[in-house]
Amino acid sequence: MEARGTLPDGSWDFTGAITAGGRSSRFGSDKALALLDGSPLLQHVAASLEPCPQRLLVAPPGRYTLDGWAPVADTRPGEGPLAGLEAALRAAPDGWVAFTGVDLPGLTRAYWTTLAQARLPGALSVQALDATGRPQPLGALYHTSLLPRVRALLDSGERRLRLAAPEDATVMVAGVDPAALRNVNTPTDLDALTHILNPGQ
Repeated sequence: MEARGTLPDGSWDFTGAITAGGRSSRFGSDKALALLDGSPLLQHVAASLEPCPQRLLVAPPGRYTLDGWAPVADTRPGEGPLAGLEAALRAAPDGWVAFTGVDLPGLTRAYWTTLAQARLPGALSVQALDATGRPQPLGALYHTSLLPRVRALLDSGERRLRLAAPEDATVMVAGVDPAALRNVNTPTDLDALTHILNPGQ
């Protein structure tokens, strides 16, 4: 019998979605193409979601090429990850979507498996708690039934991803690997993550 969250062919029962192509203003260059261990951050994140049967890349048309990933246009460019989530939920088949950005290159397949196995009946989102106990809405699972809520938030001028799912319909998961949640916003952040993933180098 396959593990919960896994289909008979070994793939996962949810869609993978990465939002990319933001301004990267704090990074100083295109963050998605910055290298970690010789590979772009975008590829690190994509590798963590490889078992997803459908994989969506939300980005400006033509900016990135990622084998096995379907391009999805960001219909609200410059409006942040909540807009990227809207595009992903609209393009995904009904069900669950693993949604993240290129900011979290420490994500692993084990991380997503942990979140998938924490899903409960009636839940609309599953989010990891960081070391301080704060929910992390980027690098989380969302159900496609949240699309009307997300669209309404954006139409009202709201841009905070943490409001995408009601709190009482969100499962919180503690004890995940802290390296998975290391956010890369600056070159200094990238250097720090490199040392964490490669101690002694």
